[in-house]
Amino acid sequence: MNGQSTKRSLWSWWYLLLVVQFVFLLCVPSYNRIDPTFIGIPFFYWYQLAWVIISGVLTAIVYFATED
Repeated sequence: MNGQSTKRSLWSWWYLLLVVQFVFLLCVPSYNRIDPTFIGIPFFYWYQLAWVIISGVLTAIVYFATED
């Protein structure tokens, strides 16, 4: 394009996936309970642990979707 390099936009809709993890984890009253338990682990703990795995998957999706 006329010898000029195209500059990539800093914003992408994929980045909204990174916000999802914060929204679900910042609303503590929604998961501040014991039941249901999962293999003896209260809901409060396994919910957060599940989001560690989900956050890793979401971060990988955003990384590969926005990679140059």
